Amino acid sequence: MAEYVVLIYEDEAGFAKGGAEVGEQVMKEHMTFGEANGAKLRGGNALQPVSSATSIRTDAAGKVAVTDGPFAETKEALGGFYIIEAADLDEAIAIAKQVPARFGGVEVRPVMVFD
Repeated sequence: MAEYVVLIYEDEAGFAKGGAEVGEQVMKEHMTFGEANGAKLRGGNALQPVSSATSIRTDAAGKVAVTDGPFAETKEALGGFYIIEAADLDEAIAIAKQVPARFGGVEVRPVMVFD
């Protein structure tokens, strides 16, 4: 079995507009997802809003820059992730299709294995 990371990208504005009710609904959807896929889940978590991010970059000369916020300005931000175990990419995609992402989408990436 291989491990895959399912990255959840959404527009944070949708949650802000929807208020607590939408947040509670989405949490219930994630709980349902977890119950349905518990045997395949290896971990996961939600992330704080993008406004809490700090980016650290090192240029070619070795100078380190620390800036508030994410590196890329995008409409959708990484809001959370799941680590799943699946036999292959097709199974990982089938599981990822069930991840609640009402204000965006998800990305599936295999976890790199080092010997």
